[in-house]
Amino acid sequence: MLTRQQFLRRFVAAAAAAALPRAAQGAGAYDFWFTRLRYDSGDWDVDQRMPSNLLTALVDYTNLRVDPRERVVALADPRMLTAPFCYMAGHKLVDFSPPERRNFERYVRNGGFVFVDDCNHDIDGLFATSFERQMAAIFGASAMKKLPNSHALYSSFFKFPGPPATGFELNGWGDDLVHDYLRGISIDGRLGVLYSNKDYGCEWDYDWRNKRFLADDNTKFGVNIVLYALNN
Repeated sequence: MLTRQQFLRRFVAAAAAAALPRAAQGAGAYDFWFTRLRYDSGDWDVDQRMPSNLLTALVDYTNLRVDPRERVVALADPRMLTAPFCYMAGHKLVDFSPPERRNFERYVRNGGFVFVDDCNHDIDGLFATSFERQMAAIFGASAMKKLPNSHALYSSFFKFPGPPATGFELNGWGDDLVHDYLRGISIDGRLGVLYSNKDYGCEWDYDWRNKRFLADDNTKFGVNIVLYALNN
């Protein structure tokens, strides 16, 4: 099975041959770049300081050549198909347009990885119910499954006994819910969609210089997510 990095190289070559020359820019200079998906419905531009914290962690802990800039790409734009990793988040309705749905499905089915974070950190909120409905329509009603704590995601770099809880869950927005699991959609044995109701994006949304005051760097789990995405 190809790793996601091998998939990316092949896909970039194919995309360039299909008259998408801009999509290949940056693929040779960096091993990783953070791509945030902009979608027409809802509020996609949340947790704006989170990417800088995650990118700093990747520089601190790994040897990856990391693009220091966050890249924002429309889900409907074919350039998103060449990203090694995509991030999608929000609080509100998720209602994909036909081009958005087509790109999301094509990307995931061809080996891409999307980390989706519910900023409401609830189960029956608007983002959760609408996103889950989109996934059921694209991949089938039973495609989204809980990940066991033995999943390779939790040992891809640092060791975790399962998904770390967030302060937002523990303190609550009135929901008093702690999600002791993450869910995902796998295609041919490869995790293509990682779905969190834990609001990691807001947990990591602070000035990157404040990380030095943390007893334990809470973005370490983000490093696991990225390393898993690149190497599986």
